[in-house]
Amino acid sequence: MTVARAWPFALVALALLLLALFGQSLLPSYFERVLMLMGIQVIAVSSLALSSGMTGVFSLGHVGFLALGAYSSGILTLPVSSKASYLPDLPGFLARLELPFLPATLIAGLICAGVAYLIGLPLMRLNGNYVAVATMGFLIIVNVVLVNAETFTRGARTFTGIPDYTNLAWVVGWVALTLLILSRVAYSPLGRAMRATREDPIAAQGVGIRILPTRLLAFCIGAFFAGVAGALYAHYLTSFSPATFYFTLTVTQLTMLVLGGQGSLSGATLGVVLVAVLSEVLRNLERGFSLGPLTVPALFGASQVALGLLFILMMVLRPQGLLGAREWRLIGPAKPRESTPAGPSTPDTSPRFTPEETP
Repeated sequence: MTVARAWPFALVALALLLLALFGQSLLPSYFERVLMLMGIQVIAVSSLALSSGMTGVFSLGHVGFLALGAYSSGILTLPVSSKASYLPDLPGFLARLELPFLPATLIAGLICAGVAYLIGLPLMRLNGNYVAVATMGFLIIVNVVLVNAETFTRGARTFTGIPDYTNLAWVVGWVALTLLILSRVAYSPLGRAMRATREDPIAAQGVGIRILPTRLLAFCIGAFFAGVAGALYAHYLTSFSPATFYFTLTVTQLTMLVLGGQGSLSGATLGVVLVAVLSEVLRNLERGFSLGPLTVPALFGASQVALGLLFILMMVLRPQGLLGAREWRLIGPAKPRESTPAGPSTPDTSPRFTPEETP
């Protein structure tokens, strides 16, 4: 990569580094928390864009992996004294285990990837509405298990006492790593195989692409980063219940993905930013406000209603999203190269004529 092509990427990396280093000290706490929430959603929604948008296997159970990641990381990092109080019936090895944040986050992601492999073996064979309904069933199963596994999760009660490890530096670092890895996967030969299975599975099989392994790998990669997002979210909230990771969060993330574009990592990021900003504005307006002689009463729940309407409008008017399958470029399109003949060059054996010999 030439210097002219590399400098925009260096500027983005420098901006993320400065945000991670100085954001906590320079930004007001409100904006810092909004940025952390946006970063966590970028990780979750971009991983959904890879596993669903790139392969065409539309999943409604992605939030289930966030729940598994949140509870796994919470159990692994919960202080031993807190485990004795909140979770007295934990198995011995878990009751005595207290891991740092990074190993717990990685283990949570790996647990989600393992679960995705097990459930993906049958589910990734399905297409269309069948796989959407089946993955919704997975989300319901996760919720029921979390509610009933009181030994590990405290059931429907609030799971609390989790250390507040998540900060802006952790979120920015994971966002950068997630987008780097997902972009390398999405625009590699493997990513092209994923999009081929989305566009025409029969043609993809005809050129030698194996449908199930390709979809399954995308599903597992997406689940890993969903587990990471769940761990970050758990240590941001520090207290949550199974209801936190259910249909409300599912609709929010689907709205973000559909708004930006299902087949684009840039679209996923754009959708997160737009929905997050809109949600914050509407959440402040829900309390009611006065504008001159006009007084608007409190309208609690207006933000969720607005997100639902936005989701419906996008599905009707522009189902491909704002960016569709396009990606933003930090630099302009590359200069088109001169056309060259396909295949290896061969010596020119056509007959040569001098002016005198020309027939």
